[in-house]
Amino acid sequence: MCPMKVYSLVGKSGTGKSYQAIDLCRKKGIESIIDDGLFIVGNSITAGISAKRQATRIKAIKTALFTESAHRNSVAEKIGEIAPGSILVIGTSERMIARITARLGLPAPEETIYIEEITSEEERIVAGRQRDDMGQHIIPAPTFQLKKDFSGYFMHPLRMFKDLRGGRTPLPDRSVVRPTFSYLGNYTISDRALSDIVKVAGVDADGVVKIIKVFADKKNDGLVLDLTVILRYGVQIIDVAKALQEQVRGQVEMMTAFNISAVNVKIKGLA
Repeated sequence: MCPMKVYSLVGKSGTGKSYQAIDLCRKKGIESIIDDGLFIVGNSITAGISAKRQATRIKAIKTALFTESAHRNSVAEKIGEIAPGSILVIGTSERMIARITARLGLPAPEETIYIEEITSEEERIVAGRQRDDMGQHIIPAPTFQLKKDFSGYFMHPLRMFKDLRGGRTPLPDRSVVRPTFSYLGNYTISDRALSDIVKVAGVDADGVVKIIKVFADKKNDGLVLDLTVILRYGVQIIDVAKALQEQVRGQVEMMTAFNISAVNVKIKGLA
């Protein structure tokens, strides 16, 4: 088995390291990434805990440095199990990189890339503004991988493309999140607003006469919606209920930052 080659990407916070990581991995053929407490292989989060989901900045730093033994051991074991041929470790300094690689039992980096080598000053300024003014942070993984952990926080995908033989080939997604510790505060949405969104979505569902009641149970990993509805007489009840579930799930996830864990439909009557 070939030894693992470790690369490091070094740059100050808010200079766009996580955003640039996927392009860097593609160009150098790097198979996996260690970033802010996560072990990412390809476009899949394979192990770890996101530092951006910690309640305070201090806890976020400790998570990124793998100071908690259970977190550190689970990621180290997964790296050993998968045994990628190459891995990119992202950090704010060479000292941070050294601490991460030592704690995870990785070899010292064979090649260090500095963010200034792969980005322009203008790109770093833009990245800093997004971080400082908007509280936006990038995670180099698809949004669907993060929905559960970041339910209730602003998040959307960034999809990049490159020309390939005249075509356009999608690269793995990057996701934009606003960390729990963001100084901008928590993102909340009222039960009344959720109810209104659900009722508007239900109007478009064929066979639904009225949504009488909406109950939203907000959990850490997602939202459970309980709907009480009246359907049109003569419709296929099961089919209409399933269509309503999908309609409501899609609309609420599109219009809010919530991951929808379940949509439960109770049929009150027919009209």
